[in-house]
Amino acid sequence: MQPFELPDFYVPYPARCNPSLETARAHSKSWAREMDMIDVPQQGTVIWTEQDLDAHDYALLCSYTHPDATPSDLDLITEWYVWVFYFDDHFLEMFKRTHDLPGARAYLNDLAGFMPVDGEISRTPANPVERGLADLWVRTVPAHTADWRRRFAESTRNLLAESLWELANINEGRLANPIEYIEMRRKVGGAPWSANLIEHAVGADVPAQLAAARPLQVLRDTFADSVHLRNDLFSYQREVQQEGELSNSVLVFERFLDIPTQQAADMVNDLLTSRLHQFEHTALTEVPPLLEEHAIAPAARIGVGLYVKGLQDWQSGGHEWHMRSSRYMNAGSAAAAESRAAAVLPGLPAGLGTSAVRAAASLVNTAPQRLRSFSYVPFQPVGHVARPAISVPFRVTLSPYLDAARENLVRWAHRTGQLSEGIWDERKLRGYDFALCAAGIHPDASLAELDRGSAWLSWGTYGDDYYPQVFGRGTDLAGARACNARLHLFMPVDNDETPVPVNALERGLADLWSSTAGSMDAAARASLRQAVETMLDSWIWELGNMVQNRIPDPVDYIEMRRATFGSDLTKSLSHLSHGNGIPAEVYLSRPVQALENCMADCGCLINDIYSYQKEIQFEGEIHNCVLVVQNFLTAGPDRAMGIVNDLITARVQEFEHVVASELPVLFEGASLDAGTRAALLGYVEQLRNWLAAVLNWHEHCHRYNEADLIANSRPALPPAAPRRPTGIGTSAARVVRDLAGHA
Repeated sequence: MQPFELPDFYVPYPARCNPSLETARAHSKSWAREMDMIDVPQQGTVIWTEQDLDAHDYALLCSYTHPDATPSDLDLITEWYVWVFYFDDHFLEMFKRTHDLPGARAYLNDLAGFMPVDGEISRTPANPVERGLADLWVRTVPAHTADWRRRFAESTRNLLAESLWELANINEGRLANPIEYIEMRRKVGGAPWSANLIEHAVGADVPAQLAAARPLQVLRDTFADSVHLRNDLFSYQREVQQEGELSNSVLVFERFLDIPTQQAADMVNDLLTSRLHQFEHTALTEVPPLLEEHAIAPAARIGVGLYVKGLQDWQSGGHEWHMRSSRYMNAGSAAAAESRAAAVLPGLPAGLGTSAVRAAASLVNTAPQRLRSFSYVPFQPVGHVARPAISVPFRVTLSPYLDAARENLVRWAHRTGQLSEGIWDERKLRGYDFALCAAGIHPDASLAELDRGSAWLSWGTYGDDYYPQVFGRGTDLAGARACNARLHLFMPVDNDETPVPVNALERGLADLWSSTAGSMDAAARASLRQAVETMLDSWIWELGNMVQNRIPDPVDYIEMRRATFGSDLTKSLSHLSHGNGIPAEVYLSRPVQALENCMADCGCLINDIYSYQKEIQFEGEIHNCVLVVQNFLTAGPDRAMGIVNDLITARVQEFEHVVASELPVLFEGASLDAGTRAALLGYVEQLRNWLAAVLNWHEHCHRYNEADLIANSRPALPPAAPRRPTGIGTSAARVVRDLAGHA
């Protein structure tokens, strides 16, 4: 029996099939046989028989996901997918079933030698996976730019290497938490790798200056998450019940939220829908301004458009293949989907070739979820919501210079003008007590270092308050962007001259940049500047959502919250405090990035719990994880706050797990010397100090005190009707409204 009934999926684009399907089937089977993937035992085990390959039908997958590819490109891409699925099954039989972690690590290290970004392959393949990778690599990468080759090599290495994460969890019987799972599934699942192949299929590499920008990154991430969440729903029965796999989002939600399997599957589908909505929102509202900002040439703009269309085609085609492949749980799924579509939109045709009917029905079914994100009425009174007990098992230690730093910060704020622009006054600043937070983060700092840390916290929080008040909660995005552009000028990498500062934000940043970056080399200054720019850009993102009255998608919120909270800035300053004691490649390793993200998320979520009433009732905010969870799960504030607290607990547990289980492996695998190991363990302690200090500050400062908020609150504006877009180019809004009415 199936463990759950497959939900109604959001598939807004009809699937199309490439006319070269049969040719791709023949070519891919011949290629797989040539690589010894069919009926050839590997260490005594036959990974695939010919019947297995025929039943999985990867040519059908690629014909659906690349409907406009040329015959030769379709053949090549199909062979890539045959290779990646063979690798997955080969790794399962050779290492996951045997729990052979050392053997798996050596096997994956060898594969990296068959993916040179420049130059030729120097290794001799010893098995079908190596043989297939070597053949495909030399046939694919010469047609692309160096930037594409680098990105494709990275995504392929991630796909291969992060299989160790899955294997380690299986060996330990460990289930990931939801945030960790989404992050890691992108790498293990290989959808970013698929996105690179879409560029090949459409014949257009994404311009290098755009590839790392937020809009293109969000498109890749939402594409990846949607592909993987869909695959988890279809593969739950095979992976969880038959193979003992733990890397499946349905299982993650089921255990984390302690809910039945069917409810977990429906929730995963809701998240899948939300990610697709985020994809569309980004493509329509963020990509066009990005093209203008970088003055992208017409031909390259067309290429970006083809790439976006290719990502959409993959979603629809991948879904259609999952509905038909014997690899997955799909018995009767196509017929059931058509039946449900007919119930939603009666009288429309059904059967083969009518996927457009299901697309129309999916628009109707998911319209309430889409509209819910845009229909929130701000300034709702929430009253007192009891905070849950937050479990942070780290002890706070305060600097002996705390009292002096408090007074020095007040003098700095007066000097830079923070207390003379109507945003803050001295009473507020003293109540916010940023020196208390800095004293816990840096308990061993000198007084000068503590003053600088306190000033950075004050400056960042002042900016976070300044933007919505001065730029009208999103109504003056042009003014906010102009403010950002001015602030960039006060962070010269090459010691260029800066303009005369004209307000508190500019004076504060000019002073902090001089005192912090003055002694750094150019590379360190560039890193610090990037961290500050990330925070500044995230404030524009918040204002954009405010003007659209849009509660963010849960995954996008978590990832952008790190930026709005200043986590990148804090991380950059922490890295600099260790000088050259920790190499850059160690900071970029998966375990260290996991440690940093865990602590960043805990700090952000603690802030959201403490600031819930302040932001929702008194500021009309929509950027709060408690509200995001309320909106996504249609839950009350108490349940939503409990879930947010559970996420904090899970991320703290993950942090400690990485320290205990993954850092020792990193020490040995990267051959780190004693000095580097000591510096990295010192950094771990610094992260613990940071989180303990953040919680202690929230508990003792007056920024979130309910009585103070009520006493100092201004009368809230009467709730306004949610704004909906009008005018040229907004017909989609009317379509969604009409569909919602039909539903």
